[in-house]
Amino acid sequence: MNDGGDFPRVFFRLLGPPQIEVDSGQVRIPPGRQQVILAALLLEAGRIVSTDHLVDAIWDEDPPETARTQVQICVSRLRKSLAATDVALVTSPPGYLLRADRESVDVHLCDLLVSRADEEARQGRGAEAAALLRQAAGLWRGPALSGVNSPLLSPKAARLEENRTSLIESYLDLELGLGRHDRLIGEIDDLVRRHPLRERLRGQLMLALYRSGRQAEALDAYRRGRELLIEELGLEPGKELRALESAILAGDPLSPPESRVEARPPVRPAPEPPAAEPVRPAAADPEPREARPRQLPADTADFVGREEWISSVETTLTRPGNQGRAVGVAVIVGRPGVGKSSLATHIAHRLADAHFPDGQLYCDMRGSRDDPLESSEVLARFLRALGIPGQTIPEHRDERAEMYRSLLSDRRVLVVLDDAAGERQVTDLLPGGSGCALVVTSRSRLTGVPGANLVELDVLPEDEALDLLHRVVGPERMAAEPAAAAALLRTVGRLPLALRIVAARLAARRHWSLASMVNRLADERHRLDELSHGDLTMRASLSLSYDGMDADTRRALRLFALADGPSQPGWIAGALLDDHRRYPSDLLEPLVDVQMLDVTGFDAGGEPRYRFHDVIRLFARERLAEEVPQADRTAAAARLVGGWLALADDANLRIRGGDHLFHHGTGPRWQPPRALAEAALRDPMGWLESEQGNLFSAVCLAADHGLDELCWNLALALVLMYNRRGYSEAWERTNERAMAAVRAADNRLGIAAMTSSYGFLYLDQRRFDDARRAMLDGLAAFEELDDVQGRAQCTRELAYLDQAEGDYESALTRCARAYRDFESIDDPVGMGRALTLSGHIHTVTGSVDAGEADLARALVLYERTGDPRSRAQVLRRMGQVAQVRGDDRGALRILTEAFELLRDLGDPIGEGYLLHDLGRANVRLGRPEEARGLLGRALAVREQIMDRQGGAQVSLDLARLLADLGETEQAAELEARAARFTPGRGDGGTVAATR
Repeated sequence: MNDGGDFPRVFFRLLGPPQIEVDSGQVRIPPGRQQVILAALLLEAGRIVSTDHLVDAIWDEDPPETARTQVQICVSRLRKSLAATDVALVTSPPGYLLRADRESVDVHLCDLLVSRADEEARQGRGAEAAALLRQAAGLWRGPALSGVNSPLLSPKAARLEENRTSLIESYLDLELGLGRHDRLIGEIDDLVRRHPLRERLRGQLMLALYRSGRQAEALDAYRRGRELLIEELGLEPGKELRALESAILAGDPLSPPESRVEARPPVRPAPEPPAAEPVRPAAADPEPREARPRQLPADTADFVGREEWISSVETTLTRPGNQGRAVGVAVIVGRPGVGKSSLATHIAHRLADAHFPDGQLYCDMRGSRDDPLESSEVLARFLRALGIPGQTIPEHRDERAEMYRSLLSDRRVLVVLDDAAGERQVTDLLPGGSGCALVVTSRSRLTGVPGANLVELDVLPEDEALDLLHRVVGPERMAAEPAAAAALLRTVGRLPLALRIVAARLAARRHWSLASMVNRLADERHRLDELSHGDLTMRASLSLSYDGMDADTRRALRLFALADGPSQPGWIAGALLDDHRRYPSDLLEPLVDVQMLDVTGFDAGGEPRYRFHDVIRLFARERLAEEVPQADRTAAAARLVGGWLALADDANLRIRGGDHLFHHGTGPRWQPPRALAEAALRDPMGWLESEQGNLFSAVCLAADHGLDELCWNLALALVLMYNRRGYSEAWERTNERAMAAVRAADNRLGIAAMTSSYGFLYLDQRRFDDARRAMLDGLAAFEELDDVQGRAQCTRELAYLDQAEGDYESALTRCARAYRDFESIDDPVGMGRALTLSGHIHTVTGSVDAGEADLARALVLYERTGDPRSRAQVLRRMGQVAQVRGDDRGALRILTEAFELLRDLGDPIGEGYLLHDLGRANVRLGRPEEARGLLGRALAVREQIMDRQGGAQVSLDLARLLADLGETEQAAELEARAARFTPGRGDGGTVAATR
């Protein structure tokens, strides 16, 4: 141990991965909860840390009921690990106290060293102060709290990292004051590369270079920093950095400053006294968290001007007259490329936090494309974003609109509808509360939107257009050629999109003059004069940028036009170009550089997402059709669809725990880079759900290019996500496209597979007659093909339909047949599904022993595959068996285990049903208070997802319990509420929850 002086016999490290060092080596603390608790205690060494604080550190806002017990277990294990040291971990209400010398914790030792440095600097001993600060900074062994996964502690880790950089800056100030500038240049240059936006470090580098006689390099460091600040943040350097540049330009001597240690932010916030501990709500009166969507696209960093339009729209959206009255509605209209979307997004970001704290909803309405979104589909998207699960969203548009308005009636939410086609698209999406507001962009004049302020956007005024060009091209070049700059504005008609394209080319080719760009545009002047007439002149402007690209970049632009969807991941460039490089997004960056492709955000793995502007997409499609042969287009489309299919296969495998219950087909897969796939699929179901727009577009792309095998392969790979997340409309659209493709190609296996997919869809929609017809047709097709897997799947679902109609004998026969088929192909998930159904049928028909045996076999199979949802389903049935046997305590234990599995999956519908089951079990056990809490939570979940029928069932059970407890008034109120709705889903709820 070094870098911190003579340490005690035990030394704790938090400035890096958590470690305990003793004379004989290290004491191992297992990663996970024990490390979180140790870090929380060490940050407050010598102070009491409440148990609730430790619970929050581990589970944030969603702790399990056994949280405090689990904390006690972790503390007990930590005590054993610390037994060989002189450090005591003692219980001290309301929590725990770690009795350790504060100098034995690197975080607190750092504080001590900085305090000593302060004193040395005050005494004028700059060299000693700098040495102490270097010693303090040397305590870091990597990012603070590295490997500690705790949302509560993450801000503290971030503050520690900020402190580290401030310490370094402080000792560099001192050492520059001591005249050590020549030996510091390399160190500071490396720090500036790692922290390019920190102006203090950049100033220190400029100062060290200048004092070393390298004035030109000092000014170049300023120039590079200024360009980076403008590009990344849209800001000029601060006053101090500008003053330093002026002094260097003037040749000022810049004598060393007086030695000092700058004030720094505290290492950790002051601890809260026990009296300030948070009070947790009782389980009996839960308050589900309200969803607060944040769907806005990124704001434009170099947005310029538009003050008149911004003022008009913001006044409409926030005027006091809105309160208690109508919703504020602004409709922004204008020609393509004029900046409607950018203006709407910019205004939305300006108003979001102050005026609409309950969320911002955003949707691209696709009004300028061939397939504009229906308002019914947009309502479904918004309802999901507001916390409503897919299975409980009504089928009809009017009912969805009613639910949407109800949810927004008492909230302050801003809704942005980009590229609307017509008034009907908009009126259905008007919010229901006066605290909300709506912004719409459209290429059409939507004069029929009730109460709307119509704002017509024109091209940029000359001064704002010059400002935009100035920011992108640079002030020096603008000042050198003012007449050419003005000519450029006239040539492209001050249209923001065209101006950005020209400016990007100039910025990418710094050796070009502005006059040379004007000359390049001169040949197209007769079309550019027609700019206000629309597409023809935009094509000419875009062609100029296109002509400036190299051959590979032009090919990337053409083939990227095959991809359709809200935004695209970078790996698709590799698929389209058949390039297997490690980072295929590099193929798209040249298009971003010339602003022919937009970066819309980043995915879960930190990789950029891309999208064409609508006008550029049309241009790219024209180039694709004119310059790429049909065979090459089809081959690129096959690789793109194959990439989506490879990822979808992988996601399904991770969810199911194996390659089960799927017909994969023989469509060729294209494998994206493994590292990118691993990052994307950390949450496989979340990936499928977030990419469903692109996945459906890939199905359509395959159908359009006659790739029938790939088409049905991918369509079938989406069934698991559609089923579990309740996307029945998207499922039906996907089936329609894929079925048309396989029928056109007479693909018999594809027809059979898509027929069975329709059967699953109809089951989900409770259209049992249609489901039976589809499953029988699918079964016949699979039998003709001698396809065992397809035959087994259809047989099992027909068994489900038999038991739903009360034909238990036929259902059991089909279950046995399906089980044998699944067993012959070693499909444990299929075997488990057959056994789960037969076990339930045996139980309800009185053969409890046989039912229990089948369910036990199913559970063994599901534990083998590791699919928690399937395990939860069979455990729920086993809990019902225990209830039939009168083993209420056993039933409670089994249902609790099933509940824990479902809660971890984020399945609120299943969670609601299991909470209801648990409440009933506690009633039978004579535990009214526990039952009351669980039923209350079940009711809260049902109300949160607006499941009125399910809520009515829970209300009746809770009313009976309250009546038995003598609370007749509240019981009567619950009964009256339940009477307004007729229960229609039965014990099992959705088909997805019971099948």
